[in-house]
Amino acid sequence: MTTFVTVREYARLTTAPLAANSLDRAQVSATAFEWLCRLNAELSPSGSSLLQVEDRRWLRLDNYVGVVETPCGTRVEILPKHDDGACDVGKSRALLRRMIAGAMDLPVREVGETSLQRFDSPLTEWVIAQFLSALDHLVKRGVRSDYLRVEAEERHLRGQLDAVRQMRQPLGRQHIFQIRHDVFSPDRAENRLLKRAVELICQQTQSPTSWRLAQELRALFQEVPRSANVGEDFKRWHTDRLMAHYQAVKPWCELVLSRQMPFSVVGKWHGISLLFPMEKLFERYVAARLQLDLAAGARLTAQASRQSLCEHDGATMFQLRPDLLIEHEGQRWVLDTKWKLLDAGNKAGAYGLSQADFYQLYAYGQKYLAGKGELALIYPRRQAFQHPLPAFRFSADLSLWVLPFDLELARLVDGGMTGLPLRAASSYIGFNTPSTPIH
Repeated sequence: MTTFVTVREYARLTTAPLAANSLDRAQVSATAFEWLCRLNAELSPSGSSLLQVEDRRWLRLDNYVGVVETPCGTRVEILPKHDDGACDVGKSRALLRRMIAGAMDLPVREVGETSLQRFDSPLTEWVIAQFLSALDHLVKRGVRSDYLRVEAEERHLRGQLDAVRQMRQPLGRQHIFQIRHDVFSPDRAENRLLKRAVELICQQTQSPTSWRLAQELRALFQEVPRSANVGEDFKRWHTDRLMAHYQAVKPWCELVLSRQMPFSVVGKWHGISLLFPMEKLFERYVAARLQLDLAAGARLTAQASRQSLCEHDGATMFQLRPDLLIEHEGQRWVLDTKWKLLDAGNKAGAYGLSQADFYQLYAYGQKYLAGKGELALIYPRRQAFQHPLPAFRFSADLSLWVLPFDLELARLVDGGMTGLPLRAASSYIGFNTPSTPIH
């Protein structure tokens, strides 16, 4: 039996009894607690930390969001912590889904009453529903088959006779033909992966609607064997014109099979686990939305690596990699994203800004902008941080702006103040636009 636990970033999990679970504190079983500790120990050598063990009875989650499933049947859903106040679970789930779809450029098919009924469903059920919807659409357009070379022994000659194998047969088997022929079969890499994904969904989904649709689709792939090597089959996934209608289902298939994600949980247990580092997810989401709103001719580069901090013994050292570099008509803008809650009213506490981030942006300004231009730090918009802070001046020619990004509207607030080449000023929230809080 599956046990569902819903929390948010930096929540604490315990095996001790609680009066009631909340988004910041929740009880899990002892087996789930121990498995999470072992998983964290396995991931730690690679530099990833899923949680912190505070003592033998408490775990503190890190800044990963998504869902992780334990072998004992506990499914922990982790939502983004985008405000200090009360969190609406439905809105947080919807926000997380939008960010994942936007950051990974996933085609989303949500229409009619079905999408409304799934609004409050956990992340895994949403991924499953999107995959099944895309697969159902693909099946209606037709499952592709391909010619498969078959070597066989038959009493009747067809196809091509394999002369070498035929001559090696003993005298008593000369009436058996060793032949090679092609069979038009749906057994191809794409269909094998879809078969494996739909079989996994049949085992994992808790939604009756998804289970029924998965069983129907599974029956349609009855002649196709399940993929035995996911990695190799994804390499063989064709993208030619005849396979164009397969492209919409591919990213969902990758998510279901935990193939291409910012962070995958791997190991002996193969339940559906989708975890995303919130810093990276926010960065990619902002980049995807900015790309849509830039003026024609503007170019956005994520994680640019053209400059280094210094040179030593004829070689460069300490590569500088800003999150976003925008270029337009000979001008450049450097932007960095930070998943952190600022307080615009706390000037005495530097608004919650980090001095190390300012040192980093200053280095970007010197190397990428030659000490002249506009820099920006982008933080999530919240009730205590509605509008940009006054500009921070490194010099008369180099300025740093701290801008809020509205997660609900997927827009940068007053991005035009930095001179960014925006497609239309009206596409961005301005000071004269009624402010819309996150909640």
